[in-house]
Amino acid sequence: MPDQAALAATGAAAAIVFGAGAFAWLAGRWAGPMIAGLWQRRTGGQSEGMIPRACALVRYLILWPVLASALRFYPWPPLASFLLGFFAALAAALVIRNIVRGLNLSRWIAWTLALFLFVAILADALGGLDNVTRPLDALAFTIGSRRLSLLAILQISIALLALYAAVKLINQLIGQSLKHADALDPTQRLLTQKLLAIATVAIAFFIGIDLAGIDLTALAFFSGGVGLAIGFGLQKTFGNLIAGIILLMDRSIKPGDVISVGESFGQVNKIGVRAVSIVTRDGKEYLIPNELLMTQEVVNWSYSTRDVRISIPITIDYACDVRLAQRLMIEAADASPRVLETPKPNVWMKAFGENGIDHEIRVWILDPEAGIGPVRSDILNRLWELFKENGIKVPAPQRAVRIEGWPIDPAGGSSGPAPAPAT
Repeated sequence: MPDQAALAATGAAAAIVFGAGAFAWLAGRWAGPMIAGLWQRRTGGQSEGMIPRACALVRYLILWPVLASALRFYPWPPLASFLLGFFAALAAALVIRNIVRGLNLSRWIAWTLALFLFVAILADALGGLDNVTRPLDALAFTIGSRRLSLLAILQISIALLALYAAVKLINQLIGQSLKHADALDPTQRLLTQKLLAIATVAIAFFIGIDLAGIDLTALAFFSGGVGLAIGFGLQKTFGNLIAGIILLMDRSIKPGDVISVGESFGQVNKIGVRAVSIVTRDGKEYLIPNELLMTQEVVNWSYSTRDVRISIPITIDYACDVRLAQRLMIEAADASPRVLETPKPNVWMKAFGENGIDHEIRVWILDPEAGIGPVRSDILNRLWELFKENGIKVPAPQRAVRIEGWPIDPAGGSSGPAPAPAT
């Protein structure tokens, strides 16, 4: 049975837990929406996983250090230490879980890191980690000259998971910071983000090797046949990576450009490590490898300017008033809302065709990403109404057939139609 002093200390610990929890709850309710709004404005809604977790993160980030400080600065009896340690460990685990889930990482990663932190903090509160680490370290086996224990495996696994989460968090913070770098244009921001992401992954790779205790000389096999095979296997991947960086450096293709590659036509949505994402007008998204954009012919409709000229063929009947028809074509083009006033719409007479006089309406638009088909359709619809009002006819295909004579019947008579009776 605990003595009176232990009971009093446990009561005080419970009061600290309750008071800190109430304060953290009020602080989260007050500061959480403000932080969520600030995060929303800073990120533009790109990190939606963090926004609904803002209130919870504020609560647990306050509760964790308060309880940890209370645990450290006073020699609590075992029951009080367990009470403070349990809730401090729980708050810390929930902080890690919410951050990892806010980064859109897998649930198992979040729960693994949270469980490890919970056990570590609680064990430390109950007298140190030796009671946990000693049995785990005893379960070991030897590989070559290296001793590998269950404790070492757990430490390496947790360190790598934490490193992976840290890399993703750093990349997100870099991306959000570059969005507010007004001195850089969108292409320079994307290029800087890609280069910093590659540098972050490279640094994390070497940190992971160091945490795992791997001797860098063990990587010498990459210079041999295995490394050569891996190099050939990753040739396309590295080729696409370098091609993407080159595309961003020379600015030949940028996010937001309207391009056509072969049969694919659409707006560049994203330039990734491996491929460029192109969104078409019908909502389809094509992933085109970066190397293809370096080796194939690409039509960039908005490379130097976003102005695009559209040609609309139209044919009128030979019997129509040509000048009137041309004025109506200009009128229909001017009335279309997406057609630019400068350069002005123009009409060219192209040829005297088989069925009528061929013309071509030429107009300029500023927003090719919105599609050129709707502009053609709008002008043709307006022109159809104007033609009907003014008696301008669009000819139908015609064919003239000339009969030189009818075939002769073998019986001696003509197989053609009988002559008309004489009158």
